[in-house]
Amino acid sequence: MRPLTFIQPRDVAAAIAQLSPSGSPPPAAVVDAAGLEERRCIAGGTNLIDLMKERVMTPSRLVDINALPLAAIEAAPGGGLLLGALARNADTAFHPLVENGYPLLAAAILAGASPQIRNMASNGGNLLQRTRCIYFYDVAMPCNKRAPGSGCSAIGGITRQHAILGASEHCIATHPSDMCVALAALEAVVHVQSGAGSREIAFAGFHRLPGAQPHLDTTLAQGELITHITLPPAPRYAAHSAYLKLRERSSYAFALVSVAAALDIGFSGAIRGARIALGGVAHKPWRMPEAEAALEGSRPDAAAFGRAADILLAAAVGQGGNDFKIPMARNAIVRALEMAAAGTIQPHGGPR
Repeated sequence: MRPLTFIQPRDVAAAIAQLSPSGSPPPAAVVDAAGLEERRCIAGGTNLIDLMKERVMTPSRLVDINALPLAAIEAAPGGGLLLGALARNADTAFHPLVENGYPLLAAAILAGASPQIRNMASNGGNLLQRTRCIYFYDVAMPCNKRAPGSGCSAIGGITRQHAILGASEHCIATHPSDMCVALAALEAVVHVQSGAGSREIAFAGFHRLPGAQPHLDTTLAQGELITHITLPPAPRYAAHSAYLKLRERSSYAFALVSVAAALDIGFSGAIRGARIALGGVAHKPWRMPEAEAALEGSRPDAAAFGRAADILLAAAVGQGGNDFKIPMARNAIVRALEMAAAGTIQPHGGPR
């Protein structure tokens, strides 16, 4: 049986101390392949506990951060919105500041998982979900995400759920989060703290493409703790946004393709600005500002939306079993933009 130390710090500084390499290790600490004790923070545990049950992840130290004062949802001091790392997904989706100011985020969260999981899952934990596939869960199969250098069983295997963009010869897994797709479109910023101080990470730079190191999902350094997420003011996009998720079944399923779309449409009817991000297609939420820029000044019609889709998918490559994702993604982008142009539908079903 693998030894496990469970710690419940009462403040952020104590949590960081337990997560950092300089923290006092427990007796007979288990170390990973690099010679470092594996330390993980836990909040809702909706992803980590599953992975521990399957012995995909076997941390020797769990730092329970639920007692930390990081659950606020409030207006940010400089404008925009602050989402605490420990605020639960359900509380976030139904908060008036999110529903009214960032309906795209509310819609994306409500498209994910089940109500029970949304009640448990934290915002910070959602960002730290492991990018994964069926082979990642199967410890009997080679997987570069679990064991760097062992190979990728998905390449040449069952690839229906796998990436069409940004993949590498080492990994073709896709990022599972719906919330993160909306955060990418809304240009969120992730705030982290460590023993060395605090820093801000633009959402576009938070998650990584696999490259030669697919076991690294994010750009977080060891010992860094997510404290909150901020969103810039986005009133121009609130009236015309949509989250479209295509999946195998109607609930509790990861996206084959998802699209977060938001438009700023002027009084003349022309598009003044656009935000588009894709989920289910890459190792991280996929966004290309060039596609958004191509919509500016255009009428919000299928032709313009198709041009943006072609830019977003210009580098798409199928793996055989997921070739259908490329035309599916194009159709989904056009449809999501058409839905956004028609006007935001609130989570309760009515228009804004």
